[in-house]
Amino acid sequence: MIKKIITAIAAAALLAACSAPAFDPASVADATKDQVTRVEPLSWWTGMKTDLQLLVQGAGISEYDVTIEGGKGVSVEKINKAESPNYLFVDVNVAPDAQPGTYYIVFSKDGQSFKYPYEIAARAEGSAERKSFTTADMVYLIMPDRFANGDASNDSTDDTTEDADRSNGHGRHGGDIQGVIDHLDYISELGATYIWTTPFLEDNDPQGSYHGYAASDYYHIDSRFGSNELYKTLVDKAREKGIGIIMDIVPNHCSYVHWWMEDLPFQDWIHQFPEYTGTNVAFSTNMDPNASAKDLYIQESGWFVPTMVDMNLDNPYVLKYFIQWGVWWIEYSGLNGFRVDTYPYNEKGPASEWCKAIMNEYPNFNIVGECWTSSIPQLAYWQGGNANKDGFDSHLPSIMDFPLHDALRAALAEDHGGWGAGMSKVYDILSHDFVYHDLSKMLIFPGNHDTARIGDCVRKDPRALKIAMTMMATMRGIPQIFAGDELMFVSSKPDNIGDHPGLRVDFPGGWEGDAIDLFTAEGREAQTHNTDGLEVEKGQAADLFNHVSRLFQWRKTADVIHNGKTMHFMTRDNTYAYFRYDDDAVVFVYINNNLEDVNVPWSYYSEITEGLQGGVDVLTGEPVEVSDATVVAPKTALVVEYKR
Repeated sequence: MIKKIITAIAAAALLAACSAPAFDPASVADATKDQVTRVEPLSWWTGMKTDLQLLVQGAGISEYDVTIEGGKGVSVEKINKAESPNYLFVDVNVAPDAQPGTYYIVFSKDGQSFKYPYEIAARAEGSAERKSFTTADMVYLIMPDRFANGDASNDSTDDTTEDADRSNGHGRHGGDIQGVIDHLDYISELGATYIWTTPFLEDNDPQGSYHGYAASDYYHIDSRFGSNELYKTLVDKAREKGIGIIMDIVPNHCSYVHWWMEDLPFQDWIHQFPEYTGTNVAFSTNMDPNASAKDLYIQESGWFVPTMVDMNLDNPYVLKYFIQWGVWWIEYSGLNGFRVDTYPYNEKGPASEWCKAIMNEYPNFNIVGECWTSSIPQLAYWQGGNANKDGFDSHLPSIMDFPLHDALRAALAEDHGGWGAGMSKVYDILSHDFVYHDLSKMLIFPGNHDTARIGDCVRKDPRALKIAMTMMATMRGIPQIFAGDELMFVSSKPDNIGDHPGLRVDFPGGWEGDAIDLFTAEGREAQTHNTDGLEVEKGQAADLFNHVSRLFQWRKTADVIHNGKTMHFMTRDNTYAYFRYDDDAVVFVYINNNLEDVNVPWSYYSEITEGLQGGVDVLTGEPVEVSDATVVAPKTALVVEYKR
């Protein structure tokens, strides 16, 4: 009898559930802007591994109960209050069988309710398995504001503070997303397969906002660059040309005018001090066994500069915010990589969790961290999988090879060299490769938007620049070229070499009315002056572009460069020889960094050269036979590809 009663009750409950009317959006009023100011992430997807926690901001919103209505399989799991009454953090369960569609977040209090629409979309097929940049790629770094102005109508916008002023080195010049889209053919012809742009996110600082490294809104593209939709278009159009997009992200700090600074969810949302405290920039404190806790705290908690507020990733809500934010941009726009600014300035434990979470959602994704140090052991510490003595694992796949960057630039600036000088600097750096966990994930570069132009470092010598580009194309790791370095851009004036306004020069041809257009073959052939206004040999840009393009177009299919091993030989009198090899092929690279002709000591390399056949000069495409009688001209690189 009891069993029959229980069965009847269950059946009645099931019938009631099935007959419950579907949620009618018209039955509940829409939220006003005051009631719900914002909800982040802006949307979500079915089939995600990453937990969804909504940040909801609105006047007195913490007093409201919250449900999610409409569709199937999406519900509120937990409501978390902040210290500020104007925030809620809502844990949302998206069931494995959840239906994509528009849901409604319903806020209720004292018999009154209002709703906010929220989109849960179907995840794109194969999204989790997306590929990322590897040793088979070349990354082209662009600072968009200085690259090309594709849409002059957005140079200054009503919703941002700083207007365009191309005459101001620290001001906005007008480059934008459309400018990058317009020149994808140039980038493709150069041989690049990935584009890393400095940040596009809204940076509403009243001055110096052009670089984008102080976000005032993490979910919206700066209107002076374009829009979220146009950014997605850039990703799509680049993909059509075989180019992936790497987003530059900054979880360590935000702008002092970020919207949440007027009302923090928690007082420890950011790091705060009785008076301004800047970081001591001593991130060696992270691995120094003798470091004081005080020094470590100031390193990771101090502000980068007075206008860049330091985020507190130790707050679990902050960490979850940035995990979701990263996932959202990947999924929304179709990204294929991240570059993380000032990586060691984040709290290292939460930063490791962040990397692990991103890689859990996208196992083939690549993230490269800016770990700016000339110390090889300190740099190696930050690469994921490294056998650190303290047991720390960053889960960061890639690191930027600043020690090699420093050595290469110093070496190419020296015309003669004994031991410890010239090319021996590069040999020495590479002899320390044993400390790195994965050499294939090292990002190598002759310069970027923060360091002096390589053209300045090599004293405007195009021969030396060709050597730098040749080495980038043939060494271990993932090469990255800063826009314009392929044409030997130099600082705008001799007295501002290395400072930001000086090195971040506009790309000639990127603005209507520019005297010359270096994006075109005709413009490069006609070039007579460099970016400092000084005269150069006519067509220098064309010669350099052709050199770099040939190298990196060849590199695309050179598996021995992508996956081969390296054998190098001790430098002799400012020359350097190394081989990239596997079972099928060998590439020989010989660098003569002197001002005189040099004979190649071919017989000295017999342990690797025996049995090689079919030598082809990579730079000319002509057959070549190398011997002890082979002469390499001053400031020249010889690159020969062989079959086993």
